[in-house]
Amino acid sequence: MIVEQVWTGNAYRNFNYLIVCPETGDTLAIDPLDYGKCLASAKEHGWSITQILNTHDHGDHTGGNKAMVKATGAKVIAHNNAGGRIPNMDRGVGAGDVVKVGNTVELECLDTPGHTMSHICVLSHTEQAALFSGDTLFNAGAGNCHNGGHPNELYDTFSTQLEMLDENTLIYPGHDYLVNNLQFTLDREPDNATAAGMLSRYENQDPNDALVTTLAMEREMNTFFRLQSPSVIARLAEQFPEIGDSPSPKDVFLKLRELRNSW
Repeated sequence: MIVEQVWTGNAYRNFNYLIVCPETGDTLAIDPLDYGKCLASAKEHGWSITQILNTHDHGDHTGGNKAMVKATGAKVIAHNNAGGRIPNMDRGVGAGDVVKVGNTVELECLDTPGHTMSHICVLSHTEQAALFSGDTLFNAGAGNCHNGGHPNELYDTFSTQLEMLDENTLIYPGHDYLVNNLQFTLDREPDNATAAGMLSRYENQDPNDALVTTLAMEREMNTFFRLQSPSVIARLAEQFPEIGDSPSPKDVFLKLRELRNSW
């Protein structure tokens, strides 16, 4: 499997992705908002975009569909409950469904509500798994729930699905929010040496050659995975004394998400 991460350079800091079968050159475009860059990259490498997968229905993830379909004839795939919000969807998918790309690539769909209620992530069936996480999981962060989602559902997605993935799983998010998210981690957990070191190293990274984290790295520096950290809990209790000394992981997650909304 070939993964081409396409940096859009827009105000929303979107990443688009091309997933390629190395045998055939067949290509799946994930959330190709910047269809021009995606088409140019495919042309440069001799790849053929045959499918589009939208992780969810927000415009900064679906906005390139029409032009991409016009240019390539690609079929549009998305959550099976998103058809009313994604025009001309060809295939609806749910948990456990597989998207095949060429002869060699299989991507398993995960039903991951929270950011929206019709959100999918896709997990590669490769020796080193890769998760294309849309706006559910970011590098060092988690998606918001402002436009059709719910934080309770997001917590369930993290606790029952993302936490279960292999620690070597590569994380490919829908946006580059690494620096802000690391700063939030350090605001919540000032003694997190891993987050501090990563911020120092990557605060001026080129998004055209962005860091690709693993789930193991996320567990060390993403505050939404660090729900039992004494430092995180102590800092939360300063603002929310009602959570007590031993809050549940869910309570910690929900308070962190609430704080991140206005941080």
